[in-house]
Amino acid sequence: MRRWQTRDARAAPVATLRGTGPQAGIAPRWRRRAVRLLKRTALYLAALAFTVFAVFPFYWMFLTAFKTNRDLYVGATNLQHIPWIFNEPPTLQHVRLLFLETHYLVWVRNTVLVGALVVLITLLVAVPAGYALARLAGRWGERLGIAIFLTYLIPPTLLFIPFARVIAMLHLQNTLWALVLVYPTFTIPFCTWLLMGFFRSIPRDIEEQGMIDGYSRLAVIRRVMFPLAVSGILTAAMFAFTLVMQEFVYALTFISAVGRMTVSLGVPVALVRGDVFYWGSLMAAALITSIPIAVVYNLFIDRFIQGLTAGAVKG
Repeated sequence: MRRWQTRDARAAPVATLRGTGPQAGIAPRWRRRAVRLLKRTALYLAALAFTVFAVFPFYWMFLTAFKTNRDLYVGATNLQHIPWIFNEPPTLQHVRLLFLETHYLVWVRNTVLVGALVVLITLLVAVPAGYALARLAGRWGERLGIAIFLTYLIPPTLLFIPFARVIAMLHLQNTLWALVLVYPTFTIPFCTWLLMGFFRSIPRDIEEQGMIDGYSRLAVIRRVMFPLAVSGILTAAMFAFTLVMQEFVYALTFISAVGRMTVSLGVPVALVRGDVFYWGSLMAAALITSIPIAVVYNLFIDRFIQGLTAGAVKG
């Protein structure tokens, strides 16, 4: 017994020195918890910073749209003025100016009409083109897809002069059809490249299985590929409509009648008069126009992310 007690007494300090005793794991455990807490706190702070960064433009547009003119411009002379809150009761003056003294609703209607037609034309061309480049063009498909995408990068300031000649020959000056004809020239290349990457992420085995079951190539595309490609098609449609909605150079070049302008052209033309900026009405127009787009993006955010990221995965 004494021999074993001596051995235990000698082993205990050695075990403590080597860090294998019952209290040895307490410090590493607390260290891991602290590191985990620090990482989570950093993640939440980053998410909070991104949220503030994303929401602040909408908040600023909201403030400017409903502030009085005195509340907007007094900050240059009154140092006690706080610009990011309402210092005076809000007003609807700028919203009334936008809806009653401009053709804002007409511009919105024109934008929706042009956007819908351009999205339809874009999808009718880009979906089969993207599938063909992804499946039927072999090793040249990727190179040809990149070449098509490079045409999207050509700045409109280089193309509006030859386009103006084409529009004049077709007698489409000062009509919305001029925009419907021109806008697909930059929406189709981008959406074709986007859909090409998405179709490549769909395994070929699915198509081969469908053809083994007796479907033709067209039937496989219609019944199998298109349902699987809904996320990519929806992403392309949203991108095309957003590009149309924010375009300014072509609209300024081909449209001069106020009643035929789109939102991106009509708002600055009507609310920027010389060196006078109607900031309240400008921000009201920007807020009202951007909120539906933001809502649509948030409703389909899962499919939107899936459509964007699918092209990064090789099938």
